[in-house]
Amino acid sequence: MRELVLKKCLKCGALIKVITDCTCEECGIKCCGENMKLVKPNSVDAAVEKHIPTYEINEDSLVVTVNHVMDEDHYIEWIAFINEKREEYVYFKPGDECKAIFKFDKGTLYSYCNKHSLWTSDIK
Repeated sequence: MRELVLKKCLKCGALIKVITDCTCEECGIKCCGENMKLVKPNSVDAAVEKHIPTYEINEDSLVVTVNHVMDEDHYIEWIAFINEKREEYVYFKPGDECKAIFKFDKGTLYSYCNKHSLWTSDIK
């Protein structure tokens, strides 16, 4: 199964999606003069039930929600669906309803909180 690999700059907060990472020793992707850090899903100490994407199957659609506040300073930035065949993102702003609809398929869901990082769940 294909995974989403993200790296983040701990100085400025830049976030990048890695398609192919550098494999050189003492190298890697840099920002603000420092190596960017790998973002690990579900690893931040925060309320799991408010960050994990949940889903319902509605005919041939996958309706994904995250039970999270959507305040100016704390919100879900995006939800993604990823599998071997496709990768789709729905982006949000503060005040939006945190809901995304994708064509149903097996895969992995990701949500990204601006304060509590990356969260994931598998579609069974």
